[in-house]
Parts: sequence; C-alpha cells; structure tokens
Amino acid sequence: MNDQSRNTSRSGGRAARRAARATALPEHLRPVRPGMEGGVLNVLTQAQIECIHEAALTALETIGLADAPQSGIDYLVGAGCTLGDDGRIRFPRALVEDTIAKANRNVTLYSRDGKTDLDLTGTKVHYGTAGAAVSMVDVHGREYRDSTVQDLHDAARICQQLDNIHFVQRPMVCRDIADNLEMDLNTIYASCSGTFKHVGTSFTEPSHVAPAMEMIYMIAGGEDKYRERPFVSNSNCFVVPPMKFATESCEVMEECIKAGMPVLLLSAGMAGATAPSTIAGAITQATAECLAGLVYANAVSPGAPAVFGTWPFGLDLRTGAMSIGSGEQALLTAGCAQMHRFYDLPGGAAAGASDSKLPDMQAGWEQMCSNVMAGLSGLNMVYEAAGMHASLLGFCFESLILSDDLIGQAQRCVRGIEVTDETLALDQIASVCMGGPGHYLGTDATLSRMQADYVYPTFGDRSSPKEWVELGKPDLVEKAVARKNEILSTPSEARFDPLLDAEIREKFNIHLPL
Repeated sequence: MNDQSRNTSRSGGRAARRAARATALPEHLRPVRPGMEGGVLNVLTQAQIECIHEAALTALETIGLADAPQSGIDYLVGAGCTLGDDGRIRFPRALVEDTIAKANRNVTLYSRDGKTDLDLTGTKVHYGTAGAAVSMVDVHGREYRDSTVQDLHDAARICQQLDNIHFVQRPMVCRDIADNLEMDLNTIYASCSGTFKHVGTSFTEPSHVAPAMEMIYMIAGGEDKYRERPFVSNSNCFVVPPMKFATESCEVMEECIKAGMPVLLLSAGMAGATAPSTIAGAITQATAECLAGLVYANAVSPGAPAVFGTWPFGLDLRTGAMSIGSGEQALLTAGCAQMHRFYDLPGGAAAGASDSKLPDMQAGWEQMCSNVMAGLSGLNMVYEAAGMHASLLGFCFESLILSDDLIGQAQRCVRGIEVTDETLALDQIASVCMGGPGHYLGTDATLSRMQADYVYPTFGDRSSPKEWVELGKPDLVEKAVARKNEILSTPSEARFDPLLDAEIREKFNIHLPL
C-alpha cells in the first residue's frame, strides 16, 4: 500500500468515525444524561457525618435562630419549637428528627414541556445555573458591564440548547429594571420564554409572590395545571448566617409554599466570616440552618417540596475575598452532599463557579474540580455549575457554552466504570491477540461502544498540532462566540404562544421587546 492509499484509508476512517459520532443516540444509550447516580465519593466518614449531625441538633436545641417573622414564630411554636426570652427560636431534637423522618423525599422539579423533568430522589445528579451576578463578561473587550433582562433571556435561550445544562435558575440580576416588582416579574418572563427547562427564581418582597404566581398560572394554563407540574421553583435565602432568619425571605417562603411552589432552602454562610472558618464547622452551621428551614417549611405545609440547600462558601482569609473556585469550596460542597445523603433528602449546593474574571485556564481548573467532586458525591442539584465568574459577580455566555463540554466530562466521571463480563472483554483480548489483528481499532466491539461509552467534546480540541494549524489554529473562546451568535440568531423555541404573550403583556409591564 502506497502513502497516498494509506492516507486515504486513514482519512476515510476518521470520516466514518465522525459520521458515527454525529448520529444521535436514543436517550437510554447516551453516555451521559441528567439524573445519573453519583455518591461514590466520600470526603467524610460515617462517624464524622454523625458528629456533624449531632452538633447541628445541639446548635438548634441550645442556640436556635433569631429574627423570625411573627408568622414564622406562630408556625414554629405551633409545631413544637420554643421561643426564648432572648427572642430566639429553639428546636427540640425530637421535633427535628421527626421532621426529617416525615419530610418529602419524592421531589420532582418539572420542566414546562415534560421533556427534562428532574427527579431528585436518591443520588441522582443534575447540573444547572444559579446566582445573582450583577455583571456580564465581555470576552473581547476583557471588560465587565451591567447585566440586563435581555442577557437573562439570552442565557435561558442558550441553556435550552445545551444538553448538559439541566435547569435554569436565574444566574443574573436585571439591573436595567429599577422597580423590584417589575424586576421579579420580568425575571420569570425572560427565563420561561427562553427555556422549557425547570426555572428557579427569587422574590425581593412577599407581596411580589401573588402577581408572580398569577403570571406563572397564566403560562401554565391555570393554577391547577401549575400545581400538578410546578415548573418554577423559589430560591430562598431564608437565613442570614450565622443562625438568624431573614425576615422578609421567610415571609416569601411562606407565600410560595402556599402557592404550590417548591422551595430551595438556601443557607449561604461564608467560612471565616458568617460561618466558622473550619470546613466541618461551616457544614455544621449550614446543616443546622437548613434543618431549621425544613421544620419551618413543613410547619407551613406538611410534606412541602423543598431542596435542602446547604451552600457554605469558601473565603480567602488573607483578603476576605470569596474563594468560590478553591479546593476548600469543593470539599464544602462534597461534604454537604454527604449530609443530604445521610438524611436521604433532596439537596443542592454550589459548584462549578470560578474566581477568574475570564474563561481561561484558572476558570477551567476551578470549574472542573468542584463540578466533578459534587457529582461524584451524589449532589442532586449542582447550582452555579456553568458561566459564573469573578466569585459570582460576573456571568459569561461563552463560559456557559464551554461548560457544556466541561460538565459532559464531569458527568462521565459520575457515570463511573461498569464492570461486567462484557466490559472485562476477555473474549476481545483473546480474539485480537490470538490470530487477530493485534489491535482493537475498528473491531465490532470497539465501534459498537464508541458512542455509548465515550463523551466527545463539542469545542474541546483533540487535533494534532499539524491538523490544528491546517484548521486555522481555532481558538476555544472564539468557537464559543460563534455558537452563541448562532443560537441567538434564531427565535427562542420556548417562546410563548402569541395570544398568551399578548395577554401577559397586557397585564404586566414586560421589558423585553417583542
């Protein structure tokens, strides 16, 4: 065989493999998919978990939480808590343990079209966005600018097209809308009209919940249909660490629960500032605070769907700056995931965010480290997993798109290694080595598993240096820019029916242009 025929053969083989990879697999044969089960990583021993649990119960029983609203005091005292002369609500150990035993474990966060529902039972892992970034990253100008409602809508539209982004919790604040009620309403509109995937949102005041639910019920086609399949949940910072209730957020939580909305019970202490500096101490406080939230939510409505949201963050103790991309952050999140598993409760925490200002190498190592550890720990909801920069101050479209590749690789780690008679491959070894070709390239067994077992990056470059030059030395960020522009050049597939959209715009001041 001459050089030309060998080159033709190799290029033909590459073309065939690329064509095979381009063929869509049925959902059940995809190498990665939402809800794969993690839980193989244990950063805490069983004895350590039980120590944290006991410490959390002691903190609730002896220290308690301050600043509950009067309605919260009524709910909690009615459930069996005590109100001290110091104004702190204390939680008897038996009440907390009884609530854990009776809490809702079968929580599903629904999508609007029914295609990407999130089952939060066991150790099923899902990755998505979250946060309250106030700025957008301009990768070309290497600058930051204020985030807008259009940015939020565009982020949702991009997420709709990314297979490894499983839900869209609001990742940024609409800073171009000054009125808080209009901001809350437009956050829902911009998110839901951009994606069918489950949406998470926040409310700045309790009085905003009713008009927001009116809009959501309109989108759902009626209150009964929403309550049957709630596709929007409330991200609720119900505590102000350390060990204080956030009065207005608690009132928001009460209204959301009554309206049939699932609630993320979010405790976000800063280790070394608003939580103990030790990793174990920060996890203990977050666990105690979220157990208090669990009692509160179930006092409002027994069995209320809630996500146990222990979100302790790391701190650079040299400067006081957040260290969201640190190894300590990855450990905090993994440890929290183990506590969720210990209680067998649906849980969520933060991972995948970066302290870097741009989608660079620092961002890559920080995002991958915590995303992989969160998934391997069996965290149900991995929040802030894509697009977040500058210690949660900035959001980047290009990073969001590149994170789809990154999370795909993280999910492959979550899937793990299957060991069966087939995957041990003794028959293949025998046939290849004894009278066979001496290699496994192109065998039926290899080709049959090339899609089902392997995750191939969309943007990551695996070409040789020679091929890279021939391709024009493609740049990773520029490829993401091109994909962003491609997605945003077409209408949102999740946009509302024109009649419904007109009804919403007639009733609410929608800032997004038609």
